Amino acid sequence: MQLEGKAICLGADIDTDVIIAGRYLRTKDRQVWVEHVFEDLDPSLGRRLPGSVIVAGRNFGCGSSREQAAVALKEAGLVAVVAPSFSRIFFRNAINVGLPVVEGECRCASGDLVLIDLDEGVVSCGGARTLIRPLTTRMQEILRAGGLAPLWRAKK
Repeated sequence: MQLEGKAICLGADIDTDVIIAGRYLRTKDRQVWVEHVFEDLDPSLGRRLPGSVIVAGRNFGCGSSREQAAVALKEAGLVAVVAPSFSRIFFRNAINVGLPVVEGECRCASGDLVLIDLDEGVVSCGGARTLIRPLTTRMQEILRAGGLAPLWRAKK
């Protein structure tokens, strides 16, 4: 599975409350989450997510264990997130909703093209090619299906 998008570089410890603030969780309307994704960090960031790859520091997705954070990113059109480490619950939530998350170092600047090859286990950005922690065959199957629920429906 190959993915690509323009880099949006963020720092470390991006928590789920920054991805989608708790005040928007009273609704199940995903469009509301998309409209307000990253609102408290940078109100213009949400508009730049479609077709992009977030390149972040360690511990992405820490904080509350809300699935809505991963859903908001996917629904906003984000291609993937690359970070050295993730909160484990965010990592599994992202995979389960079909949002690719890869663990690895990626040094680039915002706007650089990021290429991710999940089969080879590499990410290329800013002229450098680095290894990423491989995803299991099962995780890649979930991602290819668009998430865990679509995979289950397809297997019925």
